[in-house]
Amino acid sequence: MTAGGTVVVRRDGPVTLVGINRPERRNAVDGPTARALAEAFRAFDADPGAAVAILYGEGGTFCAGADLKSLGTAAANRAEPDGDGPMGPTRMRLSKPVIAAVSGHAVAGGLELAIWADLRVADETAVFGVFCRRWGVPLIDGGTVRLPRLIGESHAMDMILTGRPVDAAEALRMGLANRVVPAGRALEAARELAARLAAFPQTCMRRDRASVLDQHGLDERQALASEFRHGQVSLGADTAAGAARFAAGAGRHGSFDDA
Repeated sequence: MTAGGTVVVRRDGPVTLVGINRPERRNAVDGPTARALAEAFRAFDADPGAAVAILYGEGGTFCAGADLKSLGTAAANRAEPDGDGPMGPTRMRLSKPVIAAVSGHAVAGGLELAIWADLRVADETAVFGVFCRRWGVPLIDGGTVRLPRLIGESHAMDMILTGRPVDAAEALRMGLANRVVPAGRALEAARELAARLAAFPQTCMRRDRASVLDQHGLDERQALASEFRHGQVSLGADTAAGAARFAAGAGRHGSFDDA
């Protein structure tokens, strides 16, 4: 299945793969591509059979950011205060996790797409950076919000002010990448990780994820109350069946293989 010509969408059981397909432009995102990305992730979130999505770039590059060549044309990225973000899904809060599989450059708006995802699996060729610093193009797809929350204000300010490249090894050290794998294996490793997430009891995993997202801006008392509300839903949906499997011998000694 495809969404537009520049975004490719495939299903692998409960895993949805969303690929930016503009390798001739280093997967830079123009307006139509941004719309297609947003549509693809809306469809993923609404699909009851889909559990985890993977965002990646075709041709060895994740995303070089917004397509500056489309500026001032009918294909320009939208820049409005409401609705979808300039890069597409960056203002969306989904109910299910997204993994970014990063090969090559994830820079400018491409960095913002990568940090919009819940997890980032990078291969050894990955380069992250605010390369738009050179051209006076701002971060308006969540970069100034999500990056400091993800890696801390000091690291984020360094990246945002200097625009310097951050390789895979440094990204792993600062918490920007969650996994680093050999060159060419980012998508494969992301698919393996997505399959593991899709195998867990979904209500509990999604509610714990929602609690993490909800706690931003809450004081500790409010955050704990929010956590408890999410947990009550999970207790009613998943916990009894999980406890029964454990009582029957599954998942002993920390094993996830039979949990």
